Amino acid sequence: MKKRQNDIELGKFISLILRHKPEVIGITLDENGWADTQQLLSGINASGRYIDLPILERIVRENNKKRYSFNEDKTKIRANQGHSIHVDVEMKEMLPPDELYHGTAERFLESIRKKGILKMNRQYVHLSSDIETARTVGKRHGKPIVLVIDTRKMVEDGYHFWLSDNGVWQSEEIKWEYVKAALAV
Repeated sequence: MKKRQNDIELGKFISLILRHKPEVIGITLDENGWADTQQLLSGINASGRYIDLPILERIVRENNKKRYSFNEDKTKIRANQGHSIHVDVEMKEMLPPDELYHGTAERFLESIRKKGILKMNRQYVHLSSDIETARTVGKRHGKPIVLVIDTRKMVEDGYHFWLSDNGVWQSEEIKWEYVKAALAV
């Protein structure tokens, strides 16, 4: 149990570094979000935490959201999406299914009706291809609600969609007019 809890805590710290604040451990990311794996390990260890390559490999492999990727020879690592700093993670622009789902909390619904779904501190709005994943995301913020997004209409109106390596659909901010339904789940 202790190993699992330590992996979760390290995973959160790695997420902070690779998605938001690499400077916390004195490293930089390249323009595509890659960090040097050895610099990441050294920086984390210098912060008073312990990690080695086998632990990092386990965290990457076992992360249920598939947040991280290594390059082929594992000399570089990056977060797949969710950055608040500007990086180009080379997502593939793709045609989405006719509907996607956005999980949020019921308490945000009125604001979304007025302003739309905003990317907030991220580069894109995140969308799921299934209701259950969206519900899980919404649950993190309170009583969950899942918004059904009419992506077919958005594409017709000129919106673009990208699919990250870990299967998260992303787009620009979404106006309320593209919300087909709000499901209390």
